[in-house]
Amino acid sequence: MIVLDENIPEDQRQLLRGWRVRVHQIGEEFGRKGMQDDQILPLLRQLAGPTFVTRDFDFWDRDLCHARYCLVVLDLSADEAATFVRRALRHPQLNTKAKRLGRVVRVDHLGIEIKVLHEPSVFHCW
Repeated sequence: MIVLDENIPEDQRQLLRGWRVRVHQIGEEFGRKGMQDDQILPLLRQLAGPTFVTRDFDFWDRDLCHARYCLVVLDLSADEAATFVRRALRHPQLNTKAKRLGRVVRVDHLGIEIKVLHEPSVFHCW
């Protein structure tokens, strides 16, 4: 399950759906509007391996790595979100739910950085 934060615009959500990426958005189909960061993580742990996509840098933190979910932080403008979400989800390091679990991922124009649960280094790829 791909869960989009409220900070991902509606047009980007619709673009992903047009590409047949099944997404749910906080405040629309999942959770409630105005959820705080500390309320989102317990909700994610209750789901079966979700990938949470946000533009909020508070989630780019190794301490937030958890075996039950993946966090993807987009470091780019809101109108580029759909393109880079699709690109990241197709990357060989992230193209299955099993490969994404336990990771915190940062995506920008230069590539992807991945922090993995129980590993001290950051992986760079693109």
